[in-house]
Amino acid sequence: MKIFVSSDMEGTAGVVDWEQCRPSGSQYDYFRGLLQEEVNAAIEGARSAGATAFLVNDAHSSMANLRPDGLAGRARYLSGRHKPLYMMQGLDGTFDGVFFVSYHGSVAGAPSALSHTYNPRAIAGVWLNGVPAGESGVNALVALGHGVPVVLITGDRTTAEEVEPFCPGIRAAVVKTSVSRFAADSLHPEQAREVIREAAREAVLRLPHAVPPAIDLPATLTVRFRNADLAEMATWINRVEAVDEVTVRLTDDDPIRLYRTFVTVVLLTRGIAE
Repeated sequence: MKIFVSSDMEGTAGVVDWEQCRPSGSQYDYFRGLLQEEVNAAIEGARSAGATAFLVNDAHSSMANLRPDGLAGRARYLSGRHKPLYMMQGLDGTFDGVFFVSYHGSVAGAPSALSHTYNPRAIAGVWLNGVPAGESGVNALVALGHGVPVVLITGDRTTAEEVEPFCPGIRAAVVKTSVSRFAADSLHPEQAREVIREAAREAVLRLPHAVPPAIDLPATLTVRFRNADLAEMATWINRVEAVDEVTVRLTDDDPIRLYRTFVTVVLLTRGIAE
């Protein structure tokens, strides 16, 4: 039984500041250790329920945050910044389930620690088929394309609630409750790992009844940018059309192609936003 793990960092218990999750930050080394333990807790919980193989896609920042020799379950480790499928690189139809570990809420949603949607300098909001979507909802498009269910998400309560419309029945390990974008009430790290371990175990036990994400096709991503320059640039890409001065729309009956187009928009607008 194979599990694909996409790991971010902002959803880790205790993380509330960019200094804690950027490689240049003074607290980064400590908090990357907490992230690693949460990833391992998810793997350990899955193993206890019968999962035997794991691929961890390090999907945060420079995408080289974890220590390969410290991964549980002799997991394969996919790292590095240039990935055509970004946070979902490596997933294919041979996997039985997908875990989203240490995910965060969307930029336009309810308070969530360090909330953003791919690029906080450029994107002000994303909607999938008219429903507010964070990175979890957008990434679920790739799982849908491969017919693989997303069965676990870990992070704060806002993140757990945001993914539910796209992945009904997903198991959520809530390790903190956000007070604002820069404050949260977190479980003790040991308790957070216990919660993740148990949720992962239950997610794998339920795999025989799990189904791929519930996203109607053709699907539409609506992206609102922080200024008109960014939106205009996005329309240079095929299948991207303007809605208004700061908003564009992407529609496709192929969920993976839709995701690729979205990632291209993100990468193209990143340079001017920065």
